[in-house]
Amino acid sequence: MVLIKEYRVVLPCSVEEYQVGQLFSVAEASKNETGGGEGIEVLKNEPYEKDGEKGQYTHKIYHLKSKVPTFVKMIAPEGALVFHEKAWNAYPYCRTIVTNEYMKDDFFIKIETWHKPDLGTLENVHGLDQPTWKSVEVVPIDIADKEQVAPGDYKAEEDPALFQSVKTGRGPLGPNWKKELAANTDCPRMCAYKLVTVKFKWWGLQNKIENFIHKQEKRIFTNFHRQLFCWIDRWVELTMEDIRRMEDETQKELEEMRRKGSVRGTKAADD
Repeated sequence: MVLIKEYRVVLPCSVEEYQVGQLFSVAEASKNETGGGEGIEVLKNEPYEKDGEKGQYTHKIYHLKSKVPTFVKMIAPEGALVFHEKAWNAYPYCRTIVTNEYMKDDFFIKIETWHKPDLGTLENVHGLDQPTWKSVEVVPIDIADKEQVAPGDYKAEEDPALFQSVKTGRGPLGPNWKKELAANTDCPRMCAYKLVTVKFKWWGLQNKIENFIHKQEKRIFTNFHRQLFCWIDRWVELTMEDIRRMEDETQKELEEMRRKGSVRGTKAADD
């Protein structure tokens, strides 16, 4: 058995803008999570072409010892808290698979994302068979809703309800921003439809861990997209060439940061 949910993140930007914004924000967020022997190690970042699909392939290793709940640390052996992330970015479709060498076939997280120019109203955008789709919980994420943010994660400078872009004039996002966006056809809009499949086969812990992982994915998607919007003035004028150059620089920075300094970034919520 696996636990599948679809997260829908609506944003006041175009699908084309988001491609640059997402890659910029991934690079920045990676630096915020790396240090003290933990964080993100980039092994590969290169173009790929397979079965008519073309895009960018990345292979990263996540060293996450301090970022998992205590009850997992108590049972997991040393070295088991290392995760491999392989991603195939054939934008506007992206597929990411996270695995763990210790658990092998008993664990994976698969994130499939379609980026569409709408307000999150499409049903079954991933084309699942009907019995599977009926079992999927749809989870809307409102980037401007402070109630969806864990108190320890909140930062005023990353709050779309407070932020206004100098370069685009977008924001701050009020409580009815989605309705206003629907009424204003001149303003760009898009939705990231993120289908997340989690498998964790470990007797006695399966349901607890699968639900914990989904809770963390929702937390990551919420915080990441709040940052992405509030960083728009830093990325909206960049080109894909700028992004690839930035990724190369970030890869070198991450390697240096991981070797020194203190542990940084998101800590696990123990519940």
